[in-house]
Amino acid sequence: MSQFSQDAQAEASTDANANVLMDVIGKLVEEMRPHAAAQSLTLDSAFERDLGIDSLGRVELLERIEQTFGYRLPEHVIISAETPRDLLRMLQHTDLAAAPQLANNPQGAAPVLQTSNGEVAIPLHAQTLVEVLEWHAQHHPQRQHITLYGDDETLEYITYGDLYSGAMAIAAALRQRDLMPRQTVALMLPTSRAFFESFLGILLAGAIPVPLYPPVRPSQIEDHMRRQIGILDNAQATMMITIPEVQTLARLLQPKVPTLRHVVTKRDLEGATSDGTRPTVEVDDIAFLQYTSGSTGNPKGVVLTHANLLANIRAMMMASEATPQDVFVSWLPLYHDMGLIGAWLGSLYQAYHLVIMSPLTFLTRPQRWLEAIHVHRGTLSGGPNFAYELCVRRVRDEDIAGYDLSSWRIAFSGAEPVSPATMQRFTDRFTAYGFQSRSMSPVYGLAEGTLGLAFPAFGNGPRLDPVQREVFTRTGQAAPADPDDPDPLTFVSCGYPLPGHQIRIVDSAGYEVPERREGHLEFSGPSATSGYFRNPEASRELERDGWIDSGDLAYVAEGEVFITGRAKDMIIRAGRNLHPYELEEAVGNLPGVRKGCVAAFGSRDSATGTERLVVLAETRETGTEEQTKLRSQIDALVVDMLGAPADDVVLAPPQTVLKTSSGKIRRAASRERYEQGDIGKRPSAIWWQILRLGVASLWPRIRRTSRSLLELAYGLAAWAVLGITVVMVLITIAIVPTQQRRQALAQRLARLALRILGIRLTVHGLDHIPETHPYVVVVNHSSYVDAVALMATLPPGLSYVGKRELGKVSIARFVFERLGVEFVERLDTQKSIEDSDRLLQLVQGGQSIVFFPEGTFGREPGLRPFRMGAFTIAAQVGAPVVPVALRGTRSVLRGEQWLPHPRPIRVTILPALYPKGTEWLDRLSLREATRQAILQHCGEPALENPAEPTVFEQQTQE
Repeated sequence: MSQFSQDAQAEASTDANANVLMDVIGKLVEEMRPHAAAQSLTLDSAFERDLGIDSLGRVELLERIEQTFGYRLPEHVIISAETPRDLLRMLQHTDLAAAPQLANNPQGAAPVLQTSNGEVAIPLHAQTLVEVLEWHAQHHPQRQHITLYGDDETLEYITYGDLYSGAMAIAAALRQRDLMPRQTVALMLPTSRAFFESFLGILLAGAIPVPLYPPVRPSQIEDHMRRQIGILDNAQATMMITIPEVQTLARLLQPKVPTLRHVVTKRDLEGATSDGTRPTVEVDDIAFLQYTSGSTGNPKGVVLTHANLLANIRAMMMASEATPQDVFVSWLPLYHDMGLIGAWLGSLYQAYHLVIMSPLTFLTRPQRWLEAIHVHRGTLSGGPNFAYELCVRRVRDEDIAGYDLSSWRIAFSGAEPVSPATMQRFTDRFTAYGFQSRSMSPVYGLAEGTLGLAFPAFGNGPRLDPVQREVFTRTGQAAPADPDDPDPLTFVSCGYPLPGHQIRIVDSAGYEVPERREGHLEFSGPSATSGYFRNPEASRELERDGWIDSGDLAYVAEGEVFITGRAKDMIIRAGRNLHPYELEEAVGNLPGVRKGCVAAFGSRDSATGTERLVVLAETRETGTEEQTKLRSQIDALVVDMLGAPADDVVLAPPQTVLKTSSGKIRRAASRERYEQGDIGKRPSAIWWQILRLGVASLWPRIRRTSRSLLELAYGLAAWAVLGITVVMVLITIAIVPTQQRRQALAQRLARLALRILGIRLTVHGLDHIPETHPYVVVVNHSSYVDAVALMATLPPGLSYVGKRELGKVSIARFVFERLGVEFVERLDTQKSIEDSDRLLQLVQGGQSIVFFPEGTFGREPGLRPFRMGAFTIAAQVGAPVVPVALRGTRSVLRGEQWLPHPRPIRVTILPALYPKGTEWLDRLSLREATRQAILQHCGEPALENPAEPTVFEQQTQE
């Protein structure tokens, strides 16, 4: 066994006091944040940011620690600590023997808990994949990691210890061949033990693996290898590990890849003995290069660091609530991110059992996938949309008689457009075998984001969003369709951004669009790549102002992401934006057309600048009469779906429609082949048709440009109106003597400003405001416009709680104080507690007060966890809590943006909630009831694990 890396966590976790302390903190976190993942608690978790323990939560924690240890502790011990490790360190340096004992601990000795017998199966503090492997090999080397199905249906079992030993031997052999740290090694191996050991062996040698897909058939080896030359050259691969069938040909191609010194097989690397040492691997080192699908002409290798990988894996595990007790069944190829990261590396980290087979096994006999789920009681599994369709079409009842799929908790569907019809067909087909509709889970991700980016709320089943087809294709507005709409356009929700990640939808000018408006999807977060390997031009095009361009089109509704298509695949025709997926699926269902082998794309006419709609479909029909009939059927279908026929329908033999290594349609490459005249024949066009199409195709571009200019003009005008309003408010509050009259005049000015700006304000539930004081108003916080909406809505005479940073400028402080704002400290725990006491005295004196319990807001939609201050005050005074839900203010002015938009705002005042007592659990119950009431009316999801603070938030906190 080698020398394993250890940190202070390993030593502290063996200390009895540390176990006691973490148990106390864990119970408090579970009470305060019942939806947070248990694995988020570590010795280095930040009390505020990671665990959601605010200043009043710290007070409760201090009391519990004192009760547990039996000593009265100095307040500074809990007030100044930022993490459990800080608290543990302070406790260790506190003279407990000299500390006053609590009356309920007559023995006078701090209790010592026995170390838990439960095995911690997750390396929470590992910073690299190498540390993950070493941690598992050290803590449970005999734990079964992989069950591998062989081509002859035999099973091979791989433990963590086996995997580590095999990988160390590979690393030693690579280093003997002079492989240096941070050099790249191409890995062209099928799903096998050799792949797992070689991938990790490359990492243990300090090098960078580059997974490439192996040839499927011997007849393809030469063509396949020639298409990999561009990737090998771009990656500057120094070695290649492959199968014997490829080795000879790869050596012949070595002169075309100057850096490639060795082409070896797994057998060539056997026999080396490891001395137990390895090069240092850092968190920001490249873990591997993921070459994007179909990238042969201009290879783009996504750079993924160890930090990227572990951040994405941890976020996906948190969102899916995966545990070491789960079983992941996979046939997904290991050269593709969904199989490599989602299936294998996720199981490597989370320690759940991975059952894996070759992709060819699934493609030839898809029932083997379902059989493995049945036999191994698989809980997690998935694949692209075509996999579910293949099961529906190819699996016979007699193939799966007696199978039980009820253990399948999450059926991921991603990597290609998700078809609502396929999901429904799969569910209907396999419900009799225990498959549950709520398990079907469309997800979204991309290589540039490591893998996952948006996951749904698992267990609820897929959410479908039918929208008005004509409105969407012409304007990009996803207006909900009426229930009796005979032909809606249906999109599938991919859920919410993963914890710690953000998604925004922008127009062509880079301005964020409102909800239900289609635009370009951009994202940010710890999983985002730094760029493409040795491709600075493509890397520059990828990033904009800290956001990564996904290349996908989407819209957001109630916080959920709906993918509508690829930006480059969109067809602009007759003033309409057409997405090819639905059309391709419909054409593929026609008898005589090969399903999944249809490409619809726009072909640019260089003479007019217009786009022509081309449908390329594979068929085995060769007769003239049959092909004529099939073209007519396709034309009729296109007219039914789009209102106009395709400009060209091309019927081609099998293998004509180009696809990526993961099975996606390569529309751009198919279009290029079409435009070069390799397939089909371009029909001639009449001049007036060309002219009409040319004018119509210009309109969407003109509309987008005009919209951007109008939004800019409106935003500038809005700030002018708000500036005038501020001046009028300043004059008013300076001369009006009482706070209530000042607020009444400010209310009129706020309503007038909203009316001038065209922002429609709708208010519901004013009769729910108590007639007697005091009461506590609790409001969700999503924009700076919230204060304006509340001032225009709530009755005068209330006090508002605001963060102390707002009063740093003297004139701002004067305005806010005259309007009844009470400033509180958020960052200094001691002052925050003092401010809470001051607010308590204010409410005890009969003053009603307004709280934003989230404490801050970001640009991403979602209701953040609530702080305890408002609910503690309400419980201690016995005052009712009035929940108020704001909806639409985020769309008016989103965080990190400075140009407002004229969107409607709705204020819903909900029935008052009364505290049931003053105990800690009573206050938590009041907080949860208030948050749930607001959640039902704010139109945004619960954000249990909000992203890291934005740049603006960090600056304001500083």
